[in-house]
Amino acid sequence: MTSAAVLTSLAGMIASGGIEVVDCTGVLGPDTPLLKLPPDFAKDTPKIEIHTISNYDQNGPFWAWNWLKLGEHSGTHFDAPHHWITGKDYPDGYTDTLDVQRLVAPVNVLDFAAECAANPDFLLTIDHVKAWEAKHGAINAGEWVVLRSDWDKRAHDEDLFLNADATGPHTPGPTAEVIEYLMSKKIVGWGSQCIGTDAGQAGGMTPPFPAHNLLHKNNCFGLASLANLDKLPAKGAILIAAPLKIKSGTGSPIRALALVPRG
Repeated sequence: MTSAAVLTSLAGMIASGGIEVVDCTGVLGPDTPLLKLPPDFAKDTPKIEIHTISNYDQNGPFWAWNWLKLGEHSGTHFDAPHHWITGKDYPDGYTDTLDVQRLVAPVNVLDFAAECAANPDFLLTIDHVKAWEAKHGAINAGEWVVLRSDWDKRAHDEDLFLNADATGPHTPGPTAEVIEYLMSKKIVGWGSQCIGTDAGQAGGMTPPFPAHNLLHKNNCFGLASLANLDKLPAKGAILIAAPLKIKSGTGSPIRALALVPRG
């Protein structure tokens, strides 16, 4: 089948509903949970604000529109390599310079929701990943890998979503060994349903925050606060995760969409 025929078939399947478009994005607004940094670091991301410019009124009788105040890494968002010091030297590591060919790719959904429900500090290990591959097939180069924790079910309550106490946040994530393994596979990026790509206690790992450190060191992407991964199969879906083309952007809120075959 030619490339044109493949695209024609895909378009027909989407139009007929044979392929479902699943929204993997949380709502972006004033109540969206945002990352809280330790007090000895920089300022937190400001709360999201939505301000009306006009709403079919004297400021614009025929149109409604708003202006926004928000951080690059707010809500369901994309981490570009320049987000972390290890990725600062990549000329194609900003949201306006990255290779968009890499943003649309097959996605591997590693379902460990039950383990995360039992233990909010659950860490994904090499053994977990290799057992998943033995069951579902190999993770391949150029693919997305995401951890299904069902943490998005907590997004209605910021305290529940961040799950922090005096010792810091308690949310699931990968070990450094897992990210190293995925880097050896040459994946395009790693995603999480939590506030960030790392586990809540990742600051104490070696290296600290291994998902951020190793992903961006290898010019790979991160996705955070994903939603509805329970609607995706382990394999067989395509994930589209496109950031805004912000000048020298280190990240961006996104509308993450998955193409999922019905049945």
